Amino acid sequence: MKFLLLRLKDELSLADRFLFFCALMLAVWGVFCIYSASAGTSGSGLDFALRQTAWLAFSLFAMISIMLFGHRNLLEGAYPLFGLALLLLLLTALLAPKVKGAQSWLGFGGIRFQPSEFAKISIILVLSKFLSRYPPTDLKTFFAALGVISLPVLLVLLQPDAGSALVYLVISFVMLLAAGTPLKYLGTIVGLGVAAIPLLIMFALKDYQKNRILVFIDPMRDPLGAGYNVIQSRIAVGSGGLSGKGFMMGTQSKLKFLPEPHTDFIFSVFSEEFGFVGNLVLIFLFTLLLCRIIFIGVRSKDRRCKILVSGVAAWLWFQMFESIGMSIGIVPVTGLPLPFLSYGGSSLLATFMALGIVASIYIEEVSNKRRI
Repeated sequence: MKFLLLRLKDELSLADRFLFFCALMLAVWGVFCIYSASAGTSGSGLDFALRQTAWLAFSLFAMISIMLFGHRNLLEGAYPLFGLALLLLLLTALLAPKVKGAQSWLGFGGIRFQPSEFAKISIILVLSKFLSRYPPTDLKTFFAALGVISLPVLLVLLQPDAGSALVYLVISFVMLLAAGTPLKYLGTIVGLGVAAIPLLIMFALKDYQKNRILVFIDPMRDPLGAGYNVIQSRIAVGSGGLSGKGFMMGTQSKLKFLPEPHTDFIFSVFSEEFGFVGNLVLIFLFTLLLCRIIFIGVRSKDRRCKILVSGVAAWLWFQMFESIGMSIGIVPVTGLPLPFLSYGGSSLLATFMALGIVASIYIEEVSNKRRI
């Protein structure tokens, strides 16, 4: 026991405090935002805030545990973890109850979780291992990598969850780029994807997903239906002005005009209460966190780690961009959570687990330098 405590002390002394500080600041700020946002839907908002706080405590524990367990051990088990993730995604598509047209949640023993969130970690682990061993510099290995990527994308589309599928694709694209994939291969795939968009809209998307695209182009075509969310979100963001109305003083969520204020549109609540200045601080914290993650990847001497960190950075950046973008109406609504701020235990836990892997890479690099 004493040995374990000493090891824990040594490992924590090497941990990246800057990474930890940025993530914790964002998550704590998120708890306060959830408390305010849910006050309009649950009376006091305390229940949602307490549950998010409990998830935050568990997420911090998970982050430290993974940091101590080590990224190398996780990479060794990348393929079994990927297989488990695929199985859970399949079970979700087959067995999960439908909520608002999608099957996204599994429940075991009274605990509900979203497998698609944890699948992001397994995708990052398996691709970092696969792409480092089989660099996608020729068509054979490139198509093999695409085969690996297609499995979770297709399974999550069966739910259907187009938002998560989009995150998987962005993560994979950035990791392929970091692994040295020729730009002509990636450009061809992007071109084919863009060309296929009209066909996907016509034949693959559900009616509610088509409506999201149409109201993104013109929210006023259905102001009381599909366009309602976007319109109310824009009103909330704009009404915050320069400095905001103040904590707990936002009217859009309190008067129940803003739908899903504690999850999908948490940024709208934040903007209304903290204004443009608060948004600048929030984006600055996200930028610091992302820059730190990228710095750790660049600093690493292990090719697998460089590719891995690029996937984590792509994940957090894209979800931040998409969540903020749909709140201000510059991208279609996908329902993706804003990392650290949106209510949801699965998203928060998966995010901190990913940061635990990045923290483990940092500790290894610091330890190697000390030995030298």
